[in-house]
Amino acid sequence: MFDHVSIGVKDLDRSLRFYDAILTPLGYERLSKTDTVLGYGSDRISLWIAKAEHPVPADRSSGLHFCFIAPDAAAVDAFHAAGILNGGEDNGLPALRPEYSQFYYAGFIIDPDGYRLEAFFKIPE
Repeated sequence: MFDHVSIGVKDLDRSLRFYDAILTPLGYERLSKTDTVLGYGSDRISLWIAKAEHPVPADRSSGLHFCFIAPDAAAVDAFHAAGILNGGEDNGLPALRPEYSQFYYAGFIIDPDGYRLEAFFKIPE
């Protein structure tokens, strides 16, 4: 349904370090970088991160979050660990989430700008 998502951040260098660290274990890479914009994806850019003078304030109770597909459970673990080591906040340790599905393995973090992020792997049935 979506071609890409764009978010605004206050500090692009901080976001570069953070997103490079959390997306690499998931198999995504930084495909574009200018003075004001970063682009991430695998074969094309699906996540744009732009330096914004007035980013939309992140609201943890809004329900908004972004979920990245992981190639395996170890990648979810690495995503979460890298997020914490690079200025993120734990929002749910990696684990099976039976409330979603018996095959749903996910970890949750909050990025330095307050965006809620998830990495998900579907355990083979």
